[in-house]
Amino acid sequence: MRFETTRNRGLVVCLSLLCFLAGNLAQAQNCANPITQIDMNQCAQLRYQSADPALNAAWGPAMTFARQIGQQEALRGVQRQWISYRDAACTVQASPYKGGSTYPLIWFSCLTDVTETRTRMLQDFRSY
Repeated sequence: MRFETTRNRGLVVCLSLLCFLAGNLAQAQNCANPITQIDMNQCAQLRYQSADPALNAAWGPAMTFARQIGQQEALRGVQRQWISYRDAACTVQASPYKGGSTYPLIWFSCLTDVTETRTRMLQDFRSY
C-alpha cells in the first residue's frame, strides 16, 4: 500500500512538472510567426493575458478620476456592463467556430480586441 502511495505521488509530481514545462514552452514560442493552429491559439491567449493586466492598470486612475468628479458608481456600473458585453460579444463572435480548432484563436482574439479598446477608453476618460 505504501508503494502505491509513493508511486502515485511521483506520478502527480511528474504530471505537474510536465504541465509547468508545457506552459513555459508556450510562452517561449515565437508568436511573431506562429505556424501551427495550436501555436496560433496559444499566442492569442498570451496576447489576451497581456491585455487584461493593462486594463486593470488603467482602471485605478480612471476610478480615481471618477471619484473626483462624483462618478465612481456610474463608472463601476458601466464596467460591470462592459464585462457582460465583452463576454456576450465574444461568445457570438466565436460561435461559428465552436468545437473547432480555431475557436480559441477567435475567442481570445476577440477578448483582446475588446479589452484593448476598453483600456483606451479608460485611459481617455481620466485624461479629460
